[in-house]
Amino acid sequence: MEAERLIAAGRHALAGSGTAQDIVAEAWQAQALAQAIGSHLALCGPLELRGEARGLSEIGEYPAWGAGGPRAAQLTEVGDPVAALTALGALLGEVGIALVGVACATDEEGLYWQCIEAIDAVDESSDRVGGMLRRLAVRDDRERARPPDPARGRAGPGPRPA
Repeated sequence: MEAERLIAAGRHALAGSGTAQDIVAEAWQAQALAQAIGSHLALCGPLELRGEARGLSEIGEYPAWGAGGPRAAQLTEVGDPVAALTALGALLGEVGIALVGVACATDEEGLYWQCIEAIDAVDESSDRVGGMLRRLAVRDDRERARPPDPARGRAGPGPRPA
């Protein structure tokens, strides 16, 4: 399944979370998706992203999955890295806010520390996603600033001297 569809499914599932445990579970689903997108971009994404994407793929150790496993296992492609990373950043932001709400409202020490661990992972992933978006923006700015190549009718280096 395409990354943006999985992200939309994650946002929908988070919005439908009825309990604190559901929110924590959706936080780890989002983290697993961030890791899967990072792995995909590290292998197949733009060269500028590969190092940062590798780092994203290694963030967080989530609890054992039940029989269903993570939704992220369904990831097959990241068609538009900018759109996918932008949507992933939004999902991670929503997850972070939800986790802070759970952590502040709970009296259970175990649940509190689960939230703190998940918040740390989500925050680090958000930082990586933001870094990758900045790299793509710099690349796009450079491409727009290049003068057109008259021989090819597009931006790029000019013809080589003979």
